[in-house]
Amino acid sequence: MKACILIPIYNNRDTIETVVSQVRRFNLPVLIVNDGSNAETRAVLDRLTGTEGVSIMHLEPNRGKGGAVKAGMVEAFGRGFTHAVQIDADGQHRADDIPKFLAAAEAEPEALVLGRPIFDSDVPKARLHGRKLSQGLVWLQTLSFAIGDPLFGFRVYPLAASVAVIDRYLIGNRMDFDPEIAVKLYWSGCPVRNIASPVRYPEGGLSSFRMVRDNLRISLMHTRLVIGMLPRAPKLLWRKQSAP
Repeated sequence: MKACILIPIYNNRDTIETVVSQVRRFNLPVLIVNDGSNAETRAVLDRLTGTEGVSIMHLEPNRGKGGAVKAGMVEAFGRGFTHAVQIDADGQHRADDIPKFLAAAEAEPEALVLGRPIFDSDVPKARLHGRKLSQGLVWLQTLSFAIGDPLFGFRVYPLAASVAVIDRYLIGNRMDFDPEIAVKLYWSGCPVRNIASPVRYPEGGLSSFRMVRDNLRISLMHTRLVIGMLPRAPKLLWRKQSAP
């Protein structure tokens, strides 16, 4: 297994250096995908340019988180990596759990390894309720409980399968990306493993989530996936019954 760290970033100038410092402890190459960030964030990234083990892709114009992750996965796969650990640039994810995620991927290289968030009292309640709704819809779309949490951005992608799914399907470029690619990887036969990991919402933290726009986009995505599930239902049910 040849893994790298993949960090999409959009205007997270105050947290990216700390996140990079945390993930570099694991001696993995780090690929940062700058998704059209502002000049202040670009200046911080310029300071990181030349840091050993760190490379930076710059996208213009902004493509959205999903667009950045897709570009990063294609780039990483082209560089010969087999797996990419996606972690967000805002400091919400616990980098210390990366070895657990890598161990799960190494034990089952074909699997999509998803983080299952452990929330503290600082989680926004509206976000938590919306998450539960997405979780239930994804269980319907896969006719399975295999995907523990479809929205958590801390995960390990098997790159060969993921790039194939990106090439085969139209997948959203923004906040609809995380659940959509998880469902479509499952549809393609990819096993799923879930790893519990704490998540924090620091006071004053920068979020790219836009309540109305992104909830509407996610709702439309779930509608498409429910419709897409219907012709796949017999195969999905057979897969569920055949599982050990």
